Amino acid sequence: MPLVEHGLMVELVDIADDETWFEAYSLRIPVLRRVDTGAELSWPFSADEVVAFLR
Repeated sequence: MPLVEHGLMVELVDIADDETWFEAYSLRIPVLRRVDTGAELSWPFSADEVVAFLR
């Protein structure tokens, strides 16, 4: 994960531990979620889309 190597902080969450999360995310994982805004970016996404999402 090149962006992590450049300082992006990532928290991995196992959706299998929560039925609500599993129902919400199982068909679109991985999902990136911004802590500051709550915005989400669902797979598929490119590195360029991740950079734009983080701006």
